[in-house]
Amino acid sequence: MHAKTSASSPFRTRARSIREPVQVYLGADDSALLSRLTADTGLSKAEILRRGVRSFAREQTAGTSPMLRFVTESRPDGWPNAVAKDHDAVLADEHRGARKRRP
Repeated sequence: MHAKTSASSPFRTRARSIREPVQVYLGADDSALLSRLTADTGLSKAEILRRGVRSFAREQTAGTSPMLRFVTESRPDGWPNAVAKDHDAVLADEHRGARKRRP
């Protein structure tokens, strides 16, 4: 026999997931595609949309760490070849140059 536990019970092993309702307007093509995917997979429309959001998020960050993206975007023309060896000097030069470029 299983003991009944309340939502505030310290013995509760799994927290309820909190979900936020989202309203989405789809064009006819996307709506038909979503319907076909639900029929083909047996998944709910909500689950297919959740998986789509996660997939899109992975595409946006694929292959790059946030730090690598920052370094690349901060110097689009590239960093000097000796930046690893002479990083203190390179960063000091960058800092001095940034101070000169300020209005």
